[in-house]
Amino acid sequence: MLASIKRICCAECDASNAERPPEFTTLSAYPLTENDAAATQRLAEAFKAQFGDKAYETKPASASEDFSIFGRAWNVPYVFWFIGGTDPQIYAQAEAARQVNKIPSNHSPKFAPVIHPTLETGLHAMLTAASAWLCTSPAT
Repeated sequence: MLASIKRICCAECDASNAERPPEFTTLSAYPLTENDAAATQRLAEAFKAQFGDKAYETKPASASEDFSIFGRAWNVPYVFWFIGGTDPQIYAQAEAARQVNKIPSNHSPKFAPVIHPTLETGLHAMLTAASAWLCTSPAT
């Protein structure tokens, strides 16, 4: 995608007879987050056992987080998951209006998760994930 952006910008500069070529500065870059398939399956089973019907697989998302840098640096499998956190009434209203994409997400300054039960759910998810590798059965 960056190559396409550069190509288009350079073509626009050429077409407009700009005095000099455009300058590009990368401010930050993060690799695509690619969950390990086996680790994902293991966690999915643990989450299903812990959370029942509240655990479900989301559609693939093109997340690009610094999170994946750690797994790659240590050459270990990793899994990035979502726990939710939006007020159920706000989500239901947005879903009814087909505007779920307008709910502020975690990188937005308007992101405001409901503290309870989001904090507890996140903690249970972390304990469940850890116990999938450290214990014989998921944490309860």
